[in-house]
Amino acid sequence: MTSNKEKLLAYAITIVMLLIGVVGYAAFSEKAPDTPYRILFQSMAGKVQFDHMEHVGDYGLACNDCHHNLSEGEKEPETCGSCHLPDADDPIKRSEAFHNQCIGCHKDGGPTKCNGCHLL
Repeated sequence: MTSNKEKLLAYAITIVMLLIGVVGYAAFSEKAPDTPYRILFQSMAGKVQFDHMEHVGDYGLACNDCHHNLSEGEKEPETCGSCHLPDADDPIKRSEAFHNQCIGCHKDGGPTKCNGCHLL
């Protein structure tokens, strides 16, 4: 059997190690990137994983190619609903907007079939 001193020492070491881990994580955690790496869109036809870095870095797309109302120097795009009001007489559906935006570019290259983007 272990003595109370050994148990107390084990608890103390555990607590100290836990504190070191928490403080180390808080002090040295990575800063969130300015540009997201991947974005996951929810969809009735299956989730769509959009690799932001691939489209911007590899294909050389500018922010305004997708975020069409992004002002010069603005880093954070507004939500689509801030301009395309959901209570308008004829609101464009979110799925239609993405399909128009994405499929338009993908005609020149990239997946064009549903399962090329939708994770079914």
